[in-house]
Amino acid sequence: MRARWMGTAALAVLCAGSAGQVARPQEIIGIAHIALRASDLDREVNFLGKLGFEESFTNVEDGKVLQVFVKINDLEFIEVYPQTDPSQPLGPMHVCYEVDDLKGLNKLYLQHGLKPTPVQTAAAGNLLFSLQDPDGQTIEFTQYMPGSRQMLDRGNHLGVQRVSDQLLGLEQPVQNMAAANRFYSTLGFNELPEGANLRLSISSNADVRIELHPARRGDAPELLFPIADARATTDELRRNKLKVIRDNKLVFVRDPDGNNFVFLQTSNAASASHGVKDLIPWRHK
Repeated sequence: MRARWMGTAALAVLCAGSAGQVARPQEIIGIAHIALRASDLDREVNFLGKLGFEESFTNVEDGKVLQVFVKINDLEFIEVYPQTDPSQPLGPMHVCYEVDDLKGLNKLYLQHGLKPTPVQTAAAGNLLFSLQDPDGQTIEFTQYMPGSRQMLDRGNHLGVQRVSDQLLGLEQPVQNMAAANRFYSTLGFNELPEGANLRLSISSNADVRIELHPARRGDAPELLFPIADARATTDELRRNKLKVIRDNKLVFVRDPDGNNFVFLQTSNAASASHGVKDLIPWRHK
């Protein structure tokens, strides 16, 4: 486990100075959200609040909360879903990637033999489609639309005490590395083999990193965030009454359901105010 964390940290340091390039149509440009299913919705949102991430808005239907959107920055969120049935697994449910031309990407994936769902308008007002990866896990793709709840909330709920203001990516176990390699290549990711692992990036935003590794018993995805100072972050999280493990430039925290949050000291997290606007300027023209 420690070796995997150290490899991810080295990646973050090597890529620390990278900046986004102008995205082409029909191309993934970033992570929009990661969805988690929680055993206790309020407890999970409270935990995220201790990381400085504020609740942005909530989707409610027939008086029941469907999901809570917790903001990392104006373009990246953590969606928290309640466990409505004991048989539902807890933890990460899916990753959603942002796209500039969702309908064009959907058509492109169909031409490449993938089976995306039809493009639809999601409850928050954005365009959305999904498909299944080789392990049967859902991956979503979205295009932010004017007037959607995310866009109407721009500039709000940006907690001044955020431990990090960017979702760097995630590390994810997969059952079949060869199948995963082919699949993510078809999606448009760049692949870099690292021993038994596979690192993925996107051309339009070099700060986004996904690392895949062969699944082992007890494995679970890890959410990765850049920070400026591992020691200061450790002190801050402990002041917030969280159990923290620090290993040099790595800081590890688990939420109430045992999900792993990994904070990596990188030079591109030089201040808590750099934000997505500086990393991906074309998305704010």
